[in-house]
Amino acid sequence: MAEKLINLTDGNFAAEVEQSSTPVLVDFGATWCAPCKALGVTLDGMVDQYAGRVKFCYVDIQQAPAAAGKFAIRSVPTVVMFNRGVPRGSLVGAVDRAKLTEMISREL
Repeated sequence: MAEKLINLTDGNFAAEVEQSSTPVLVDFGATWCAPCKALGVTLDGMVDQYAGRVKFCYVDIQQAPAAAGKFAIRSVPTVVMFNRGVPRGSLVGAVDRAKLTEMISREL
């Protein structure tokens, strides 16, 4: 997991994401997934740029199966952008910073 991302579990997902008034980018991944680790580094590098405007979170699909199942996560990494608790878009795979920035910009 990236150092600056908020670690989500089935227990805190609703409070951190669904009840957030701030847009939330959620990275669904797994510890065994090499592309997930690469994406985590990219996201970690974006946290400070969006401080106070976007929350960056990570879900290990093996540790939080209910959250992964609720949003039909079929492959990792999958990034889902939430705004006021509603999924607003997703990207699958180790996408680059430009695509992530574009997705975030639509919600700001």
